[in-house]
Amino acid sequence: MALKIKPLSDRVLIEPVAAETKTASGIFIPDTAKEKPQKGTVVAVGNGTKDHAMTVKIGDTVLYGKYAGTELKLEGKDYLMMREDDIVAII
Repeated sequence: MALKIKPLSDRVLIEPVAAETKTASGIFIPDTAKEKPQKGTVVAVGNGTKDHAMTVKIGDTVLYGKYAGTELKLEGKDYLMMREDDIVAII
């Protein structure tokens, strides 16, 4: 299902991975103690600017800064809109 949103310029729309609900040893993590995810999947990419061609593409899994991007909710899902410069790595 395609989203009806197109980022402008050098912006990217990312769907963050779900936060961990259980530790490796089996302890459940309460909602108040969950870490904000820093990894996600690119779901939409802008066209870039004349000085900056886009490096990421739809479907890439990326790492980004802990406080990067603007949170938004579309069609019942949480997403992050950020500049490509806020992305640290493609994994």
